[in-house]
Amino acid sequence: MGAISIDLLTMKVIIGFFTLFFIVILTGKTAIYQLTPFHLVFVLLLGGFLENTIYEDDIGILSFLYAVGLWTLLMLGVEFLTLKIKSTRSILVGKPAIVIREGIIDRNIAKKNKLDMNQILSLLRQNNVFSVREVKYGTLEPNGQISTLLKSKYQQPDKQDLNLPESIVDLPISLIIDGEVLWDNLSECGFDEEWLNNELTANGYNDKTKIFYADWRESEGIHISPK
Repeated sequence: MGAISIDLLTMKVIIGFFTLFFIVILTGKTAIYQLTPFHLVFVLLLGGFLENTIYEDDIGILSFLYAVGLWTLLMLGVEFLTLKIKSTRSILVGKPAIVIREGIIDRNIAKKNKLDMNQILSLLRQNNVFSVREVKYGTLEPNGQISTLLKSKYQQPDKQDLNLPESIVDLPISLIIDGEVLWDNLSECGFDEEWLNNELTANGYNDKTKIFYADWRESEGIHISPK
């Protein structure tokens, strides 16, 4: 590689770096979890584009600047379009959907967004919510996160502020996911199939395959979300 190629490569790397930095500042998306599907695809494709063109000596600086500038203008154009024309937002950016209502998971919404039970529980735990029973409304955001509004009894003030004694904290244990019993978890709780059948019957469920999710919490008992 000659001196000219090194100079060209240096210029392209500098331009590519500041282009990506400019886009991050412009969109205000400073973390991966803030990216909508549109922004994620744009950044990934731009990264691939820069990678392919940086090492092509036959692509000059002017051509490189033109391509990068055009790509950035396309992104800004789509941003402007979604701000001015509301009907394009759901297509290009996505729209929020309520996936949990009153502790019950909307299986159709979950299926439509390719979410399984384990993913939903993981997203809730990232919000310090350890059971769907605590959630009054759970909204699936366009960036894939779940925003939660807890039921009133779970919106507790700081106990230290109220000078209240600490209470025992017990984690919920998943017993059924998408109609399948987690036998290891059931055994860990000290229960057996007969106990589970009795609990389900007492709550009006005779068929385990009709249950999307169920968990057990020592202080509150079983919680069931049907299909």
